[in-house]
Formats: sequence, C-alpha cells, structure tokens
Amino acid sequence: MTTARNAEWIARSRAAVWHPCTQMKAHETLPLLPIARAEGAWLHDFDGHRYLDAISSWWVNLFGHANPRINAALRDQLERLDHVLLAGCTHAPVVELSERLAALAPAGLGHAFYASDGASATEIALKMSVHYWRNRGLPDKCRFAALEGGYHGETAGALGVTDVALFRAAYGPLLQQPALLPCPDPRHGVTVLAAAAALDAHFAAHHATTAALILEPLVQGATGMAMYDAAYLAQARAITAKYGVHLIADEIMTGFGRTGTMFAWEQVPAPAPDFLCLSKGITGGVLPLSCVLTTDHVFAAFYADDTTRGFLHSHSYTGNALACRAALAVLDIFRDDDVIGVNRARAARWQSILAPVAAHRAVRHFRQCGMIVAFDVTSTRPDFSRWWFEQALARELLVRPIGSTVYFMPPYITTDDDMQMLATRTLDILEHA
Repeated sequence: MTTARNAEWIARSRAAVWHPCTQMKAHETLPLLPIARAEGAWLHDFDGHRYLDAISSWWVNLFGHANPRINAALRDQLERLDHVLLAGCTHAPVVELSERLAALAPAGLGHAFYASDGASATEIALKMSVHYWRNRGLPDKCRFAALEGGYHGETAGALGVTDVALFRAAYGPLLQQPALLPCPDPRHGVTVLAAAAALDAHFAAHHATTAALILEPLVQGATGMAMYDAAYLAQARAITAKYGVHLIADEIMTGFGRTGTMFAWEQVPAPAPDFLCLSKGITGGVLPLSCVLTTDHVFAAFYADDTTRGFLHSHSYTGNALACRAALAVLDIFRDDDVIGVNRARAARWQSILAPVAAHRAVRHFRQCGMIVAFDVTSTRPDFSRWWFEQALARELLVRPIGSTVYFMPPYITTDDDMQMLATRTLDILEHA
C-alpha cells in the first residue's frame, strides 16, 4: 500500500536504484513494494502492512526471515572471522561446509568450488567442463547442449545455455548458441522416450565437439515451473556416459529440499552427475553463496605442476566465512529438525488445502513437486502476470507469475493457516481472472 512512509522509500528507490530484471518505467504506475522488516514467512512495509512471502523472495528463503538459529550462527562467526581470501588461505566454515555437502550429495561429488550466486555457479561448471577436456587433450569438446525452456542464469556464459527468449534476445551477440533438445514436459506432449531418443541421436553425431549437457533436474523454473519425470534424467545420465559428455545438474533452485529430497538428483535411479550447481537456499536466503560440486576424476585433470592446467576462476568473496557459516546453520536445521521428513507431510497437506484451486475452472495443469506448486491460468487479460501481482499484493500476498503460470514456493515454516489463507485469496483472484 502506498502511504506516506512507504511513498518516501518508493520515490527514493526509483530515483537511485536500478532494479533487476525490471522495466523501470512500469513503476510509474505500479508502485514498488517497500519492505522495512521481515519475520518468518511474512514481509512488513514501512506502514505496518504485511505480505505473505509465497515465493521465498525469489526462491531463496527456506526457514523464514530473521531465523534465530541462522542469526545466532552469524553473530558468533562475525566475532571470529568475517572474510579472508580463499586463494592461498582457508578457514573452518568453508572446510566444514565442503565436507558436509560432499556427505549429503550424490556419491562421488567430493570437491567444492565456491562463488556468490547461481549464474556464477553455472559459469564455473561450464568453464570447468571445457577446461577439463582441454587438459585431457580434447580441445574441440567446447560446445554445450541444453534443454528447451531451460534457464541457468543471466551472465554471458550462463545465458548462453538458457532458452528463455526474453533474457537471450537483447544479448545475442555475446552468446554461444547451444544445441537445444526436447524437455519431456507433459504439458507439451513430449514423452521421456522421445526426449531421450533425441538426446541420443544428437550425441551420436556431435559428441566429439560437446563438452556437457546442462539441465535443471525435475523442475525447470523460469520457463514456468515445468515438471518432468526422473526417468528422463536416468536416461540422460546413461547417454552422456556412453558418449563421453559431462552432465551438469543445475540444482540452484531445486536443491535443499524444494523437490521433496535434499537434492532432486536423489530421485534419479542413476549415478551422480559430473557437476552439481547449488545456490539460492544454501544459506537459507540470508547471504549470497553458490557452490559447484564435482568428482575426483574432474579434479584430477587440473592437478598438475603447470599453472595453466589449474582452474582459472576466482572472485574476491569466494567462500566467504559468514556465508559458509550461514550454510552450516541451514544444514544443522535440516539435520536436527528432520526437515525432509516433515516437509513430505507438509507437502501432502498443502496439496489438500490447494485442492479447490486445482479444481477451479480457470486452472490448467495443476502440478506439485515437493514444496513447489504451480498451475497455468486461462485468462484473456493482456498483461496477466502484472495484473495477478497487483491483485495478490492487494490481498497481502507476494506472488510473481511467470507468464500465465502462477506458482507458490513459500518458506518451509509456512503454517497450514497461512497456506489456507493463500488458497482462499487465490480463489478470489481466480474469480476475476
């Protein structure tokens, strides 16, 4: 709501801040949402109005805002070590986090390389794959394959393997063109068998020049929460292994319990990928951090006396001690509170609470994967996503549709009462769609 105190911060922000992935002119008529504080699943503006964070602030918040256990860990760490460069130095939080991630991840992923955000993790995995093949004497293996509708970030390398036209079109001259292969999205009638056959045929012809296949396991986020069967991932792992192509699993969004297991790849009846990209929920939404886990085999290709064979990637805040300590606190919560088990029961309750939404006449393809819920809406409104966003804010909900797809990805601590409120107010919006 735009009242005096809110209006001040809206005006100052519009004048000084260039907001991400935003047409700033739109905020001449659509006010920014000024947030003064947050607690649990709720955001509060400067005039005391509250909003349910139904999208976990861009999918990052797991255990609620201002989580006291994460905050306590950060206060303790701040008194010990805030940051030190990770080139030539090390510290306890980054070592402990690396060990614990290796123990939790699919078997064989024992080496952790850190960055600050998901796109950087994608860049690292892509560069590491190409550099691996060069170190192995196969420099022609420098191209990539990706799935149609995939999204992997907005830096140049990450955008080069993304198939979302909105993001790619403006920056085409900077980007590599990947081989785009079918995603077995049941909404489009693509079967696992057909998608796997297309993948096999492509690598049969192009494996000599392909470094890696990159994909989002189980759920493609930015294309509209496309959900597909784990059987395809098992096929993809077998096919990439057969043709000597790396498999990069982008779990930036799906990791840390979002799909019902700690990592989506746990639901795949196949060996681990060559690279596992992690970010978003890794710190519970508190501090920027990302990580790429990889294998002994990949690591060994860089282990040499020659500096040029080393992995040449860095940034100033790699492995930041505070961010790593936040991530350790997140892993403590998963362990101590049996979060995965509790979430399975919670996801079932959410499905029941949202059943009237699934049955609404305007809803198509209602779907759920663990703690992610999505549905497509039949509407004639020309700017549906903006309209829904405004309608949701008016009902104390923060929801940002992707095109005509509405999705919910709230913090895990969201109560059944909060979810019931979300369902009831969503039904009200649907009546006007």
